[in-house]
Amino acid sequence: MNWNRMSALRSPVFLIGLAALTILGSAFAFEHWGGLAPCELCWWQRYVYMLAAALAFLGYSLERIGARSMVRWMMGVLAAVFFSGAGIAFYHVGVEQRWWRGLDACAANDLVGDVEMMLNKLMATPIARCDEVAWSLFGVSMAGYNVLLSLGLAAICGYFARPRKKASP
Repeated sequence: MNWNRMSALRSPVFLIGLAALTILGSAFAFEHWGGLAPCELCWWQRYVYMLAAALAFLGYSLERIGARSMVRWMMGVLAAVFFSGAGIAFYHVGVEQRWWRGLDACAANDLVGDVEMMLNKLMATPIARCDEVAWSLFGVSMAGYNVLLSLGLAAICGYFARPRKKASP
């Protein structure tokens, strides 16, 4: 097998995994360096990218051993994962715009335990509400951009998941 470094950059499934990790890294950078605490729906959107990265690199491993049909199948699964991520992000946009109500976890922390424990938990955890836009560019929130990114990645995965036409002799 030829394991040169450039072959990975020619692999669509590898590039999808790299894109998922880049988006996930950007979210963590906004959190840790930008000071933007993620809300519950933000975490749900991150889980989608975590799953997508793991599946993409599994797909790349399948590609390296020559299981091309499995890679196409994996790209189809990735398309479904990204479509679900777009749905979660769209739901988050709706909560931000107050088109519908958010999750209970977005509005309040659980009140289990004594008062001192609850106060310590509240003081240690940055409060992030799902219905407040923490950051936007040109009037579009991070969740809005995530809808676009997820749909774009789903379309790319769907393109590479489709069966290839046989070359005519």
